[in-house]
Amino acid sequence: MKKMMNKGKISFGKIGFSLMKKDEESNKIQNEKNETSNEQTVGGFGSFSKLEISPDPKSKPKENVSSIMGFEGFGKKAKEFDLEKMVADSRRYAAEKKKAKQEIMTKVEDKEQVNEDDEGEDSSEEFIGPPLPQSLDNEHASADEDEDEFVGPPLPPGMVRSKEDEKEEEDEEDDEEETYKLPITHELELDHGNRTVSALSVDPAGARLVTGGVDYEVKYWDFQGMDASKQAFRSFKPADGYPINNIEYSITGDKVLVIAGSQQAKVYDRDGIELFECVKGDMYLHDMAKTKGHIAGLTNGSWHTKDKEEFMTTGRDGTCRLWHIESPHQQRHVIKPRAKNGLKTIPTACTYNRDGLLIACACDDGSVQMWDHRKNYVNVALSFRAHDRGSETSSITFSYDNKLFATRGGDDTLKLWDVRNSKSAVHVANELFNRFSMTDCLFSPNDQLVITGTSLNRGETTGKLYMYDRNTWEIVHEMEVGPSHVVRVVWHPRLNQLMVGCGDGNVRLLYDPQLSHNGAVLVAAKRRKRAKQTEVVVSQQIITPHALPMFREDRHKSTRKLEERDRKDPVRSQRPDLPITGAGSGGRVAAGGSTLSSYIIRNMGIRNKLNDEEDPREALLKFAKDAAENPYWVTPAYSKTQPSVIFQDQGKANSEEEEQEEEEEHVVKKQKT
Repeated sequence: MKKMMNKGKISFGKIGFSLMKKDEESNKIQNEKNETSNEQTVGGFGSFSKLEISPDPKSKPKENVSSIMGFEGFGKKAKEFDLEKMVADSRRYAAEKKKAKQEIMTKVEDKEQVNEDDEGEDSSEEFIGPPLPQSLDNEHASADEDEDEFVGPPLPPGMVRSKEDEKEEEDEEDDEEETYKLPITHELELDHGNRTVSALSVDPAGARLVTGGVDYEVKYWDFQGMDASKQAFRSFKPADGYPINNIEYSITGDKVLVIAGSQQAKVYDRDGIELFECVKGDMYLHDMAKTKGHIAGLTNGSWHTKDKEEFMTTGRDGTCRLWHIESPHQQRHVIKPRAKNGLKTIPTACTYNRDGLLIACACDDGSVQMWDHRKNYVNVALSFRAHDRGSETSSITFSYDNKLFATRGGDDTLKLWDVRNSKSAVHVANELFNRFSMTDCLFSPNDQLVITGTSLNRGETTGKLYMYDRNTWEIVHEMEVGPSHVVRVVWHPRLNQLMVGCGDGNVRLLYDPQLSHNGAVLVAAKRRKRAKQTEVVVSQQIITPHALPMFREDRHKSTRKLEERDRKDPVRSQRPDLPITGAGSGGRVAAGGSTLSSYIIRNMGIRNKLNDEEDPREALLKFAKDAAENPYWVTPAYSKTQPSVIFQDQGKANSEEEEQEEEEEHVVKKQKT
């Protein structure tokens, strides 16, 4: 029975409608439409019925649709709004609010003019506008935030500021933001040596510093591990006999490129351990592109600014070579700069731009040449004359925005150039004496200053740092740095400190405790470490409480006696061999007997000393009796043939010999007939 009852009905939870009822209603509506209006039908296909389209959709009642679909009881009735009324209310509210604000400002000005003594009193007047309709609260809340409106109670009469005062304060704030505070209030010196510091580099993290000089030495400095003694933790000579021209950290800080005056560049890790050495080229080949490396001394080198595995070097063989750390046995590319006349020119400075797409070289003919890193290096992307011919351009550097670059010339000038228009320099600074081929120029971290140093000229006693504004080219700051030349300059953006390499062998760190971080600030705050008194490392004592008395080792109350005992023991204290006295012992010979000949002369000759003043005849006659009684060499040989020795008269024998010689001389040869 239930199945018969539910036949023709579909239920979805609480939703349900009758299929039979739906068919009856639809037929009824269809008959009514056929009577009142023309029927428009669209042909169907299959078992689907025809679809009816009403010419006037407004004529179809909404109640019939909702009742047909079965959802007339769903949802709530939508809220109706009168848009014209809402717009009128909002206009009226805005006008009243503006009028009230003007009245409050006029009242404050009147009180300020009449009662100047009541400046400290607070005004509690506050304007509260008419209430908005509930439907417009959210809309006006967002609109009021954008408008310049009066919020809260009005200010006291003496504290109301005019618009001119506000503009002056804004201008002062803008000026403070534009002026860059220089970290040069404090100074810390690091002693590299007695010769000029010709190379200087700081890792990107600002933890370590590497210096190199014309004394052929490279030193590693660690700011965190360094105390007030300011000693380097590692020192070595990469190419003894050659000065260090440049040192540079890679972009990751794990490798250091060392450019000495030799033909081969070297790469070290951050602890000073050599990783590899570039190969040397064949000096007998004429074409420099065919050699595997440089054949003349290096002048400069630089890491790629984006690729941590690529670097380039320039040499006096007139080439710039690109290297990869995976193949140090041969360069990847060879670039040959050319002068205007087509002859080769020697590059003295090189660098990449900030995005690594340009390779720039400054040559000894005064030209600056650039190549596109993405193309072959046959054609020059940019070439122009920057400085005087024959002067070594010591440095070239790009700005952080890649639009400008600066060059420091050997003609005592500093020039600022625009990459987009290199026909003439943007700014030029003259009379900056330069006597080194590695004097730096650089941009400040905020990219607003150009910094360089000067060498000592005749009559000068201190080197100077000059800081120019890149926009106006005015000298922002000029400072004296020590009683020597200013050669190398590094401004680290993370530490916000200036590192200056000077001609007296010192590295001067300029910083400000308020603006700088770590680096020299850490070193200045540390004290000198006390040296350990104990030089001998004492082995740990093994305590065995249950051992027999004969094997038990006494406990030492202090290590002093044990150290004294170990000091006397030559094995534990590792005492070196004592100097040799006399002939030597144990297979060791003295300093004078290091070779066999010197050993024989000094030892055998000393043992058998001869008296030079003794008569040699008397010395031989000492052995005459012994030779007659015990003959050994000559007498036994003639004992059978000549038992009795016959001696010839010495004088007679001599006269006979002389006569025989004279007769032989006067013999006349017979003449041929």
